[in-house]
Amino acid sequence: MFGIPGKQALTITDAAARQIARLMAQTGSAGLRIGVKKGGCAGMEYTMDHVDAANPNDEVVEQDGARVMIAPMAQMFLFGTEIDYQTSLLEAGFRFNNPNVAEACGCGESIKFHDVEELSAGRDTPQG
Repeated sequence: MFGIPGKQALTITDAAARQIARLMAQTGSAGLRIGVKKGGCAGMEYTMDHVDAANPNDEVVEQDGARVMIAPMAQMFLFGTEIDYQTSLLEAGFRFNNPNVAEACGCGESIKFHDVEELSAGRDTPQG
């Protein structure tokens, strides 16, 4: 797993935790599994699926009744991400505030990550 001992892989805002807990109650699921896959105009996109149980290698983050499982292949791409839930007059949905994203398309659902080597090296090196 990709992480720092004693630090959660990602954070969940109160609004996102309420929405995730609401979805878990509605569907009877054990939580939401979050991942990334190839696709979209920027090259990658987030995935979210209801799941009945965590996989053995999932990173599990729990907060206020909400449970998020991070798929193993996505852990390095999502480390440090804040998940928020926002509503407006025209739309409502989850927003990923991800420090690992180099570019995003206008819709916000398709992303391009920094180079894998840069992500693997960690964030201890000065950024200029």
